[in-house]
Amino acid sequence: MRLKTPRLAPLEREEWDEETAAVVEPFANNKGDVFNIFKTLAHHPDLLRRWRVFANHVLGKSTLNERDRELLILRIGYLCNAEYEWAQHVAIGRRVGITDSEIADLKAGSSAQNWSERDRLLLKAAEELHDDAFISDATWDGLSKHYNKQQLIDIVFTVGQYNMVSMALNTLGVQLDKGLRGFDG
Repeated sequence: MRLKTPRLAPLEREEWDEETAAVVEPFANNKGDVFNIFKTLAHHPDLLRRWRVFANHVLGKSTLNERDRELLILRIGYLCNAEYEWAQHVAIGRRVGITDSEIADLKAGSSAQNWSERDRLLLKAAEELHDDAFISDATWDGLSKHYNKQQLIDIVFTVGQYNMVSMALNTLGVQLDKGLRGFDG
């Protein structure tokens, strides 16, 4: 995490007006807690409302399976030095079957030795999109053996979505939510 304090303090419930509450409340978890990312974006409820549609596709309606999605999110979050994103998605990744050993290997990315060909290609795609904003022909051709056209598009948009989110998290200084551990955890 680059900033030790937020540039925009998360808005707490008592600070929400009616419009903000209507946009932010659906993000509350089963305990009624709202993550810092959403309380920070509460400063811009119109953006949050519109972004939610696309974010919901990537996170919940994508053609990718959950494990593939989380591998992509974790790799781009790590490459972007987005500790908040990493911490949130390590927890999700574990729930969808990513092992602690794989989580450790995500830091090395596609060069780690234990990945299947399919996983290595996914990680390589995230790395290439991060470095060049382009997936090379070799990586694309390899991915095309495992994924259909919709899934290939979802790979690009998943990485792009979480690259953008990482930029926002880092720039706004969104702090880790209680109970989460960053890159060292």
